[in-house]
Amino acid sequence: MSDFERGSARSIPQTADMSIDAGLRAFMLGVYNKMALGLVVSALVAYAVASIPAIRDILFVVSDTGAFRGYTILGMVLAFAPLALVLISGFAMRNPSPAGSAALYWGIVSLIGASGAVWVLRYTGMSIATTFLITATAFGALSLVGYTTKRDLTGMGSFLIMGVWGLLIASVVNIFLKAPMLYWIINAAGVLIFAGLTAYDTQRLKMTYYAIGGDEAGKAVATNYGALSLYLDFINMFQFLLAFLGVRRD
Repeated sequence: MSDFERGSARSIPQTADMSIDAGLRAFMLGVYNKMALGLVVSALVAYAVASIPAIRDILFVVSDTGAFRGYTILGMVLAFAPLALVLISGFAMRNPSPAGSAALYWGIVSLIGASGAVWVLRYTGMSIATTFLITATAFGALSLVGYTTKRDLTGMGSFLIMGVWGLLIASVVNIFLKAPMLYWIINAAGVLIFAGLTAYDTQRLKMTYYAIGGDEAGKAVATNYGALSLYLDFINMFQFLLAFLGVRRD
């Protein structure tokens, strides 16, 4: 989390007016629109990478029918690149500008789209579409909960963020163990953790809007970081659900 976000969280007024106003609606709409556009861009990049043999074969090992069979070394680097960019930006972007935060957002969206080509190669198009619709429905309901609830979700959010680190460690360990039971536990936990984070991040964005006040540059940065937070919640929930609902290609 950037200093901007930490500072906003510390300065949230305890008596923030929770009434819905036009400014808040416009701010949240800007976040959701940017997040939705990010999903579209990621989908287009994923399908392009999966469909162009010259690019696909540099990153992935595929069967004669085009089904995913493994990663090349460059493909493994690409798979971890979005996480590396998020971690590096947390240290490098101490005082993010609107342009810098926007560049970070679109950079991560593009990298995840390219690495997400593995889903196109691994699963059937119908199962991907079905899982996407289920994820979108769940995301919408959970985000609405976060937007409307009067309960402070800060404590839950801190616990869930710790859970994300646990998921990451377990996932890396299971790359070497290849334990089927651990694989399913990780995916089940991932769905629950990112479902909770969707509600938490939505409430955090709402309170950040009140903390920023009339700072237009701050709102632009918050919109970019807010879209990134919700985008990552959606993508991760989709990925973990796909492990359960996706139908693998032959």
